[in-house]
Amino acid sequence: MSHAPTDLLSRRHTAIRQALAARGLDALAVTALPNILYLTNFKGSAAVVVLTADRLDFITDFRYVSAVEATRGTAWDCPGLNVIRVDTSYDETLAAVVARMPGARVGFEAANLTVSRHRWLGEKLQATSERAGPELVATEGLVEAARVRKDAYEIETLREAARRLSGVAACVVDEVRRGRREREVALAIDWRLRQAGFERSAFDTIVASGPNAALPHARPGERTFTEGDLVVLDFGGVYDSYCVDLTRTVSIGPAVPRAREIHAAVREAHDRAIEAVRPGASPFAIDAAARRVLEAQGLGEAFGHGTGHGLGLEVHEEPRISRRRPEDSPTAAVVAGMVFTIEPGAYLPGLGGVRIEDDVLVTETGVEVLTDVPMDLVEI
Repeated sequence: MSHAPTDLLSRRHTAIRQALAARGLDALAVTALPNILYLTNFKGSAAVVVLTADRLDFITDFRYVSAVEATRGTAWDCPGLNVIRVDTSYDETLAAVVARMPGARVGFEAANLTVSRHRWLGEKLQATSERAGPELVATEGLVEAARVRKDAYEIETLREAARRLSGVAACVVDEVRRGRREREVALAIDWRLRQAGFERSAFDTIVASGPNAALPHARPGERTFTEGDLVVLDFGGVYDSYCVDLTRTVSIGPAVPRAREIHAAVREAHDRAIEAVRPGASPFAIDAAARRVLEAQGLGEAFGHGTGHGLGLEVHEEPRISRRRPEDSPTAAVVAGMVFTIEPGAYLPGLGGVRIEDDVLVTETGVEVLTDVPMDLVEI
C-alpha cells in the first residue's frame, strides 16, 4: 500500500485551514472517513479529526493507536498529528476536545452528522462549558471541495489503477460465452480484479444480459446468456484507496442491426463528450455533447442518467457531468486535475441496452483518457 507523502498532506491541511479562515471558523470536526483518509492517510474504520489553525487532533480507539503511531518519522507521517485515544465513546471524546475551545466557531460536516448526534453534542457542550461554549456551525463539502482537484500523488495512483483496470477489461471477454450465467461472470470479474492488485471492487459488479441490459444498474442474477443478447459489463476497483470504473458492451453471437445502430450511436456520444473535455469547459456542455448525438438518433429518451461522475477516494464524487439542475451554478467548469467518467448509454426495454464508459483526467491543455480498452462491439 502506498500513502500520500508528508509534504502533500501538509499542503492539504493548509488548503483546508485557508477555507476555514475564509468562513470565519476556528476548527473543523471531520467525521467522514474518506475526508479523514485524505487528510491523514488513515485507512481504518473509525476515527474523528479536529483540525485547527495549528494542530490536528486525531481521535481513535485502541484498535488503531499503535498503527497510527507506527507512521511517525516515515515518508508518509501526518504532520502535526496529535493522537487522542477513545476511552468511553467517540462522541464523548469529541465533545471533550471541542469543549476546550470556549468561544470558538467549530464547523461540522452536516452531511455526515445525524440530527440526534448533533443535538447530543450541542447539549453536552452547553453542560460542560463554564463560559460561552463553542458554537457548532454546519459546513457542506468543505474537504470535498479540495478533493475534487487531484494532486500529483492522486493522479499517478489513478493512472496506475486505470492501467490495471484496462488489463482486467482485456481479459473479461474471455469470461463471456453462451450458457454462462450473469452471476458467474460477475464473480469471475471480481476475482480478476483481486488478481490485478485491487483491494476490492469499487461497487457491486454489473453483468446485465438481454432484457436486463435495459436496466442501468441491474444486479447480476441467474439469467443465462443466449444468442443475440447484448451484455453490459460494468466494473471497477479500489487501488491504494482510489476508485476507477469502466463499462463495455458485448454481443452473444452476431448482433442484430438495431443493436449495432445503438452501439454506434453510444460510441459516438462517448467520443463527442471526451472531445468536449478541456479546462474551463462546462460540465453541462460536456453532458450536452453526448446527449445531442443520442437525441439526433432518436435515443434521447433512452439516455436517462448523467454522462459522468467524479472518481477518487469514492466511486461517485464531484464533479457531476450531467444536465444542469436549478440549484447548479451556471458558471460551473471543470479544471485541470479533475478525474471523472464519461459513460453515455441507451436503454430500450425488450431489446436491452448499451453503455460505454472510460475514465478521463482534465489536463492543463485538454484531456487524457486513463483507461485504454477497444470500444468495438465484440461478438462472442
